[in-house]
Amino acid sequence: MDRRLIWLAIGAFATSTVAFVFAGLLPLISESVGVSLARAGLLMTVFSLSYAIGTPILSTLTGSVDRRTVIAGALSVFIIANLGAALAGSYAALLAAQIVMGAFTGLFASTAQSTAIALSAPEHRARAVSTVLTGTTLAVAFGAPLGALIGNLVGWRFTFLFIGVVAIFCLAILWLRLPRDIEGVRLSLGERILVITRPGVFHALSVTFLYLAGGFTLIAYLAPLAIEGAGLSKNAVPALLLVFGVGAVFGNTISGRLADRLGPSRVVLLSLSGGLVLSLVIAFLVAFAPDHIAGPVLLALMFPWGIVGWAFPPAQASRLVALAPELAHLTMPLNVSAMYFGIASGSLIGAQVMAFLSVSWLAFIASALLVVTIAVLVLDRRPVPGLAPG
Repeated sequence: MDRRLIWLAIGAFATSTVAFVFAGLLPLISESVGVSLARAGLLMTVFSLSYAIGTPILSTLTGSVDRRTVIAGALSVFIIANLGAALAGSYAALLAAQIVMGAFTGLFASTAQSTAIALSAPEHRARAVSTVLTGTTLAVAFGAPLGALIGNLVGWRFTFLFIGVVAIFCLAILWLRLPRDIEGVRLSLGERILVITRPGVFHALSVTFLYLAGGFTLIAYLAPLAIEGAGLSKNAVPALLLVFGVGAVFGNTISGRLADRLGPSRVVLLSLSGGLVLSLVIAFLVAFAPDHIAGPVLLALMFPWGIVGWAFPPAQASRLVALAPELAHLTMPLNVSAMYFGIASGSLIGAQVMAFLSVSWLAFIASALLVVTIAVLVLDRRPVPGLAPG
Protein backbone atom coordinates (compact mmCIF):
# COMPACT_ATOMS: atom_id res chain seq x y z
CA MET A 1 0.00 0.00 0.00
CA ASP A 2 1.16 3.53 -0.81
CA ARG A 3 2.10 5.05 2.56
CA ARG A 4 0.87 8.44 1.41
CA LEU A 5 -2.66 7.04 1.59
CA ILE A 6 -2.09 6.27 5.26
CA TRP A 7 -1.15 9.89 5.95
CA LEU A 8 -4.21 11.07 4.05
CA ALA A 9 -6.24 8.73 6.27
CA ILE A 10 -4.61 10.17 9.41
CA GLY A 11 -5.50 13.63 8.14
CA ALA A 12 -9.08 12.44 7.68
CA PHE A 13 -8.95 11.08 11.24
CA ALA A 14 -7.92 14.48 12.64
CA THR A 15 -10.40 16.54 10.63
CA SER A 16 -13.29 14.10 11.17
CA THR A 17 -12.69 13.87 14.92
CA VAL A 18 -13.68 17.53 15.19
CA ALA A 19 -17.04 16.74 13.59
CA PHE A 20 -17.91 13.92 15.99
CA VAL A 21 -16.30 15.00 19.26
CA PHE A 22 -18.92 17.67 20.00
CA ALA A 23 -21.31 15.03 21.34
CA GLY A 24 -18.92 14.40 24.24
CA LEU A 25 -17.87 18.00 24.88
CA LEU A 26 -21.17 19.91 24.98
CA PRO A 27 -21.63 20.00 28.79
CA LEU A 28 -17.99 21.03 29.26
CA ILE A 29 -18.20 23.81 26.66
CA SER A 30 -21.58 24.95 27.97
CA GLU A 31 -20.25 25.33 31.51
CA SER A 32 -16.94 26.90 30.48
CA VAL A 33 -18.29 29.48 28.02
CA GLY A 34 -21.40 30.22 30.05
CA VAL A 35 -24.11 29.29 27.56
CA SER A 36 -26.97 26.80 27.62
CA LEU A 37 -26.61 23.29 26.24
CA ALA A 38 -28.88 24.31 23.38
CA ARG A 39 -26.59 27.21 22.40
CA ALA A 40 -23.52 25.02 22.78
CA GLY A 41 -25.15 22.53 20.43
CA LEU A 42 -25.38 25.23 17.77
CA LEU A 43 -21.60 24.95 17.42
CA MET A 44 -22.19 21.62 15.69
CA THR A 45 -24.92 23.20 13.59
CA VAL A 46 -22.69 25.98 12.21
CA PHE A 47 -19.76 23.58 11.70
CA SER A 48 -21.95 21.24 9.67
CA LEU A 49 -23.60 24.04 7.67
CA SER A 50 -20.19 25.48 6.87
CA TYR A 51 -19.02 22.03 5.78
CA ALA A 52 -22.07 21.44 3.57
CA ILE A 53 -22.06 24.88 1.93
CA GLY A 54 -18.35 25.67 1.98
CA THR A 55 -17.05 22.41 0.50
CA PRO A 56 -18.53 22.74 -3.02
CA ILE A 57 -17.70 26.46 -3.12
CA LEU A 58 -14.08 26.01 -2.03
CA SER A 59 -13.71 22.97 -4.30
CA THR A 60 -14.85 25.10 -7.23
CA LEU A 61 -12.51 27.98 -6.34
CA THR A 62 -9.50 25.66 -5.97
CA GLY A 63 -10.31 23.39 -8.92
CA SER A 64 -7.36 24.63 -10.98
CA VAL A 65 -4.84 24.42 -8.12
CA ASP A 66 -2.65 21.32 -7.69
CA ARG A 67 -3.89 18.92 -5.01
CA ARG A 68 -0.74 19.14 -2.86
CA THR A 69 -1.19 22.88 -2.43
CA VAL A 70 -4.92 22.55 -1.72
CA ILE A 71 -4.36 19.86 0.92
CA ALA A 72 -1.60 21.89 2.56
CA GLY A 73 -3.73 25.03 2.53
CA ALA A 74 -6.81 23.26 3.90
CA LEU A 75 -4.85 21.64 6.72
CA SER A 76 -3.07 24.92 7.54
CA VAL A 77 -6.35 26.81 7.94
CA PHE A 78 -7.82 23.85 9.85
CA ILE A 79 -4.88 23.97 12.29
CA ILE A 80 -5.25 27.73 12.79
CA ALA A 81 -8.99 27.32 13.40
CA ASN A 82 -8.31 24.62 16.01
CA LEU A 83 -5.89 26.95 17.76
CA GLY A 84 -8.53 29.67 17.59
CA ALA A 85 -11.09 27.33 19.16
CA ALA A 86 -8.68 26.36 21.93
CA LEU A 87 -7.94 30.01 22.74
CA ALA A 88 -11.47 31.36 22.21
CA GLY A 89 -12.43 33.73 25.00
CA SER A 90 -16.09 33.96 24.07
CA TYR A 91 -18.91 32.00 22.52
CA ALA A 92 -18.78 34.23 19.42
CA ALA A 93 -15.08 33.50 18.89
CA LEU A 94 -15.68 29.77 19.26
CA LEU A 95 -18.56 30.01 16.79
CA ALA A 96 -16.34 31.77 14.25
CA ALA A 97 -13.66 29.09 14.64
CA GLN A 98 -16.23 26.37 13.92
CA ILE A 99 -17.39 28.11 10.73
CA VAL A 100 -13.84 28.25 9.39
CA MET A 101 -13.08 24.73 10.57
CA GLY A 102 -16.17 23.25 8.92
CA ALA A 103 -15.47 24.67 5.46
CA PHE A 104 -11.83 23.63 5.37
CA THR A 105 -12.52 20.22 6.89
CA GLY A 106 -14.80 19.61 3.91
CA LEU A 107 -12.22 20.91 1.44
CA PHE A 108 -9.59 18.55 2.87
CA ALA A 109 -11.96 15.56 2.82
CA SER A 110 -12.99 15.98 -0.81
CA THR A 111 -9.44 16.75 -1.97
CA ALA A 112 -7.94 13.84 -0.04
CA GLN A 113 -10.27 11.40 -1.80
CA SER A 114 -9.52 12.76 -5.27
CA THR A 115 -5.80 12.71 -4.45
CA ALA A 116 -6.03 9.08 -3.35
CA ILE A 117 -7.60 8.24 -6.71
CA ALA A 118 -4.84 10.09 -8.57
CA LEU A 119 -2.12 8.23 -6.64
CA SER A 120 -3.56 4.79 -7.45
CA ALA A 121 -3.83 2.52 -10.45
CA PRO A 122 -7.38 2.27 -11.88
CA GLU A 123 -7.92 -1.21 -10.42
CA HIS A 124 -6.95 0.01 -6.92
CA ARG A 125 -8.86 3.30 -6.78
CA ALA A 126 -11.83 2.02 -4.78
CA ARG A 127 -9.45 0.54 -2.23
CA ALA A 128 -7.51 3.82 -2.07
CA VAL A 129 -10.65 5.84 -1.31
CA SER A 130 -11.68 3.23 1.26
CA THR A 131 -8.29 3.61 2.95
CA VAL A 132 -8.76 7.37 3.29
CA LEU A 133 -12.32 6.93 4.57
CA THR A 134 -11.02 4.53 7.22
CA GLY A 135 -9.69 7.64 8.93
CA THR A 136 -13.24 8.94 9.30
CA THR A 137 -14.47 5.64 10.70
CA LEU A 138 -11.60 5.55 13.20
CA ALA A 139 -12.44 9.13 14.18
CA VAL A 140 -15.88 7.91 15.24
CA ALA A 141 -14.50 4.80 16.96
CA PHE A 142 -11.52 6.28 18.76
CA GLY A 143 -11.06 9.98 17.97
CA ALA A 144 -14.36 11.15 19.46
CA PRO A 145 -14.06 9.13 22.71
CA LEU A 146 -10.38 10.10 23.07
CA GLY A 147 -11.26 13.75 22.52
CA ALA A 148 -14.04 13.52 25.11
CA LEU A 149 -11.66 11.82 27.55
CA ILE A 150 -9.06 14.57 27.08
CA GLY A 151 -11.79 17.14 27.62
CA ASN A 152 -12.91 15.50 30.86
CA LEU A 153 -9.37 15.11 32.17
CA VAL A 154 -7.71 18.42 31.29
CA GLY A 155 -10.36 20.57 29.60
CA TRP A 156 -12.07 20.79 26.22
CA ARG A 157 -9.55 23.33 24.90
CA PHE A 158 -6.85 20.66 25.02
CA THR A 159 -9.01 18.47 22.78
CA PHE A 160 -8.72 21.04 19.99
CA LEU A 161 -4.99 21.42 20.66
CA PHE A 162 -4.52 17.65 20.38
CA ILE A 163 -6.39 17.55 17.07
CA GLY A 164 -4.30 20.46 15.81
CA VAL A 165 -1.03 18.72 16.70
CA VAL A 166 -2.06 15.57 14.79
CA ALA A 167 -2.95 17.76 11.80
CA ILE A 168 0.46 19.49 11.94
CA PHE A 169 2.25 16.14 11.59
CA CYS A 170 0.01 15.22 8.64
CA LEU A 171 0.63 18.58 6.99
CA ALA A 172 4.40 18.20 7.22
CA ILE A 173 4.47 14.63 5.89
CA LEU A 174 2.00 15.25 3.06
CA TRP A 175 3.80 18.41 1.94
CA LEU A 176 7.03 16.45 1.68
CA ARG A 177 5.60 13.28 0.14
CA LEU A 178 2.84 14.34 -2.27
CA PRO A 179 3.78 15.14 -5.88
CA ARG A 180 3.22 18.68 -7.13
CA ASP A 181 1.59 17.80 -10.43
CA ILE A 182 -1.78 16.30 -9.41
CA GLU A 183 -4.35 18.51 -11.10
CA GLY A 184 -7.84 19.18 -9.85
CA VAL A 185 -11.18 18.91 -11.67
CA ARG A 186 -12.18 22.25 -13.20
CA LEU A 187 -15.95 22.45 -12.87
CA SER A 188 -18.27 25.35 -12.12
CA LEU A 189 -20.53 25.27 -9.09
CA GLY A 190 -23.52 24.92 -11.42
CA GLU A 191 -22.00 21.89 -13.12
CA ARG A 192 -21.38 20.29 -9.74
CA ILE A 193 -24.98 20.78 -8.64
CA LEU A 194 -26.72 20.00 -11.95
CA VAL A 195 -26.40 16.26 -11.33
CA ILE A 196 -29.33 16.60 -8.90
CA THR A 197 -31.61 16.66 -11.95
CA ARG A 198 -30.70 13.08 -12.85
CA PRO A 199 -33.59 10.66 -12.13
CA GLY A 200 -33.47 9.36 -8.57
CA VAL A 201 -30.50 11.43 -7.40
CA PHE A 202 -32.47 14.14 -5.58
CA HIS A 203 -34.64 11.50 -3.94
CA ALA A 204 -31.60 9.56 -2.74
CA LEU A 205 -30.00 12.74 -1.40
CA SER A 206 -33.26 13.47 0.45
CA VAL A 207 -32.99 10.11 2.21
CA THR A 208 -29.42 10.94 3.24
CA PHE A 209 -30.48 14.33 4.57
CA LEU A 210 -33.48 13.05 6.53
CA TYR A 211 -31.61 10.11 8.04
CA LEU A 212 -28.76 12.25 9.33
CA ALA A 213 -31.21 14.87 10.61
CA GLY A 214 -33.01 12.22 12.64
CA GLY A 215 -29.84 10.56 13.88
CA PHE A 216 -28.12 13.76 14.98
CA THR A 217 -31.18 15.13 16.73
CA LEU A 218 -30.23 12.47 19.26
CA ILE A 219 -26.50 11.83 18.81
CA ALA A 220 -25.53 15.50 19.00
CA TYR A 221 -26.92 15.61 22.53
CA LEU A 222 -25.67 12.24 23.69
CA ALA A 223 -23.84 13.72 26.69
CA PRO A 224 -26.87 15.50 28.23
CA LEU A 225 -29.02 12.50 27.28
CA ALA A 226 -26.70 10.21 29.25
CA ILE A 227 -26.20 12.57 32.19
CA GLU A 228 -29.66 14.10 32.63
CA GLY A 229 -31.76 11.37 31.05
CA ALA A 230 -30.00 8.17 32.14
CA GLY A 231 -28.28 9.27 35.35
CA LEU A 232 -24.72 8.58 34.17
CA SER A 233 -21.74 10.73 35.15
CA LYS A 234 -19.86 12.87 32.64
CA ASN A 235 -16.95 10.43 32.96
CA ALA A 236 -19.12 7.75 31.32
CA VAL A 237 -19.54 9.75 28.11
CA PRO A 238 -16.19 8.69 26.56
CA ALA A 239 -17.13 5.06 27.21
CA LEU A 240 -20.47 5.55 25.47
CA LEU A 241 -18.74 7.08 22.46
CA LEU A 242 -16.17 4.27 22.38
CA VAL A 243 -18.81 1.52 22.40
CA PHE A 244 -20.75 3.38 19.70
CA GLY A 245 -17.57 3.80 17.66
CA VAL A 246 -16.65 0.12 17.81
CA GLY A 247 -20.16 -0.69 16.60
CA ALA A 248 -19.70 1.88 13.82
CA VAL A 249 -16.54 0.16 12.59
CA PHE A 250 -18.37 -3.17 12.54
CA GLY A 251 -21.40 -1.71 10.75
CA ASN A 252 -19.26 0.04 8.16
CA THR A 253 -17.37 -3.21 7.52
CA ILE A 254 -20.38 -5.47 7.00
CA SER A 255 -22.48 -2.96 5.06
CA GLY A 256 -20.67 -3.40 1.75
CA ARG A 257 -20.89 -7.18 1.91
CA LEU A 258 -24.58 -7.09 2.78
CA ALA A 259 -25.23 -4.62 -0.05
CA ASP A 260 -23.61 -7.03 -2.51
CA ARG A 261 -25.86 -9.86 -1.29
CA LEU A 262 -29.15 -8.12 -0.60
CA GLY A 263 -28.93 -4.97 -2.70
CA PRO A 264 -28.07 -1.55 -1.27
CA SER A 265 -31.67 -0.37 -0.91
CA ARG A 266 -32.50 -3.29 1.38
CA VAL A 267 -29.45 -2.56 3.53
CA VAL A 268 -30.46 1.10 3.74
CA LEU A 269 -33.97 0.05 4.80
CA LEU A 270 -32.56 -2.33 7.42
CA SER A 271 -30.33 0.45 8.75
CA LEU A 272 -33.23 2.90 8.96
CA SER A 273 -35.52 0.34 10.58
CA GLY A 274 -32.89 -0.67 13.11
CA GLY A 275 -32.23 2.97 13.94
CA LEU A 276 -35.95 3.57 14.45
CA VAL A 277 -36.33 0.61 16.81
CA LEU A 278 -33.31 1.66 18.87
CA SER A 279 -34.44 5.30 19.00
CA LEU A 280 -37.83 4.24 20.31
CA VAL A 281 -36.24 1.98 22.92
CA ILE A 282 -34.00 4.86 24.05
CA ALA A 283 -36.98 7.22 24.11
CA PHE A 284 -39.01 5.03 26.47
CA LEU A 285 -35.91 4.10 28.46
CA VAL A 286 -35.02 7.72 29.22
CA ALA A 287 -38.63 8.77 29.78
CA PHE A 288 -39.75 5.99 32.09
CA ALA A 289 -36.90 3.79 33.40
CA PRO A 290 -35.13 4.53 36.70
CA ASP A 291 -31.52 5.68 36.42
CA HIS A 292 -30.03 2.42 37.71
CA ILE A 293 -31.63 0.65 34.73
CA ALA A 294 -31.48 3.41 32.11
CA GLY A 295 -27.74 4.02 32.43
CA PRO A 296 -26.45 0.45 31.91
CA VAL A 297 -29.02 -0.29 29.20
CA LEU A 298 -28.09 2.89 27.31
CA LEU A 299 -24.44 1.83 27.40
CA ALA A 300 -25.37 -1.62 26.04
CA LEU A 301 -27.46 -0.09 23.26
CA MET A 302 -24.58 2.00 21.96
CA PHE A 303 -22.99 -0.97 20.18
CA PRO A 304 -25.99 -1.98 18.03
CA TRP A 305 -26.76 1.71 17.51
CA GLY A 306 -23.29 2.17 16.05
CA ILE A 307 -23.76 -0.87 13.80
CA VAL A 308 -27.08 0.20 12.26
CA GLY A 309 -26.04 3.84 12.04
CA TRP A 310 -22.82 3.21 10.14
CA ALA A 311 -24.24 0.48 7.94
CA PHE A 312 -26.09 3.31 6.18
CA PRO A 313 -23.31 5.38 4.50
CA PRO A 314 -21.66 2.65 2.35
CA ALA A 315 -25.00 1.22 1.20
CA GLN A 316 -26.41 4.65 0.43
CA ALA A 317 -23.25 5.53 -1.52
CA SER A 318 -23.72 2.35 -3.57
CA ARG A 319 -27.29 3.41 -4.40
CA LEU A 320 -26.09 6.79 -5.64
CA VAL A 321 -23.24 5.38 -7.71
CA ALA A 322 -25.62 2.91 -9.37
CA LEU A 323 -28.04 5.70 -10.30
CA ALA A 324 -25.36 7.61 -12.24
CA PRO A 325 -22.08 5.65 -12.43
CA GLU A 326 -20.41 8.10 -14.80
CA LEU A 327 -21.17 11.00 -12.43
CA ALA A 328 -19.98 9.42 -9.18
CA HIS A 329 -17.30 12.11 -8.83
CA LEU A 330 -20.17 14.62 -8.56
CA THR A 331 -22.82 12.65 -6.66
CA MET A 332 -20.47 11.60 -3.87
CA PRO A 333 -19.57 15.16 -2.80
CA LEU A 334 -23.26 16.11 -2.97
CA ASN A 335 -24.08 13.13 -0.77
CA VAL A 336 -21.54 14.35 1.78
CA SER A 337 -23.08 17.83 1.64
CA ALA A 338 -26.52 16.26 2.20
CA MET A 339 -25.09 14.40 5.20
CA TYR A 340 -23.79 17.59 6.76
CA PHE A 341 -26.97 19.52 5.99
CA GLY A 342 -28.71 16.70 7.86
CA ILE A 343 -26.28 16.90 10.78
CA ALA A 344 -26.79 20.67 10.94
CA SER A 345 -30.57 20.30 10.87
CA GLY A 346 -30.56 17.52 13.44
CA SER A 347 -28.35 19.42 15.87
CA LEU A 348 -30.54 22.52 15.39
CA ILE A 349 -33.72 20.52 16.04
CA GLY A 350 -32.08 19.00 19.10
CA ALA A 351 -31.15 22.47 20.33
CA GLN A 352 -34.79 23.55 20.11
CA VAL A 353 -35.90 20.41 21.94
CA MET A 354 -33.37 21.11 24.69
CA ALA A 355 -34.43 24.76 24.91
CA PHE A 356 -38.22 24.35 24.91
CA LEU A 357 -38.94 20.75 25.95
CA SER A 358 -36.57 18.39 27.74
CA VAL A 359 -33.86 15.83 27.08
CA SER A 360 -36.40 13.00 27.27
CA TRP A 361 -38.05 14.29 24.07
CA LEU A 362 -34.91 13.99 21.94
CA ALA A 363 -35.34 10.33 21.05
CA PHE A 364 -39.07 10.71 20.33
CA ILE A 365 -38.39 13.54 17.85
CA ALA A 366 -35.54 11.54 16.29
CA SER A 367 -37.87 8.56 15.90
CA ALA A 368 -40.47 10.69 14.13
CA LEU A 369 -37.86 11.90 11.64
CA LEU A 370 -36.75 8.32 10.99
CA VAL A 371 -40.35 7.33 10.25
CA VAL A 372 -40.47 10.09 7.62
CA THR A 373 -37.15 8.87 6.18
CA ILE A 374 -38.42 5.30 5.85
CA ALA A 375 -41.60 6.55 4.18
CA VAL A 376 -39.60 8.57 1.64
CA LEU A 377 -37.40 5.55 0.90
CA VAL A 378 -40.16 2.98 0.42
CA LEU A 379 -42.39 5.30 -1.63
CA ASP A 380 -39.72 5.44 -4.33
CA ARG A 381 -40.04 2.23 -6.33
CA ARG A 382 -37.40 3.20 -8.90
CA PRO A 383 -35.10 0.21 -9.58
CA VAL A 384 -31.41 0.70 -8.93
CA PRO A 385 -29.59 -0.38 -12.11
CA GLY A 386 -26.78 -2.85 -12.06
CA LEU A 387 -27.34 -4.07 -8.52
CA ALA A 388 -29.37 -6.66 -6.69
CA PRO A 389 -32.99 -5.58 -6.39
CA GLY A 390 -33.83 -3.58 -3.33
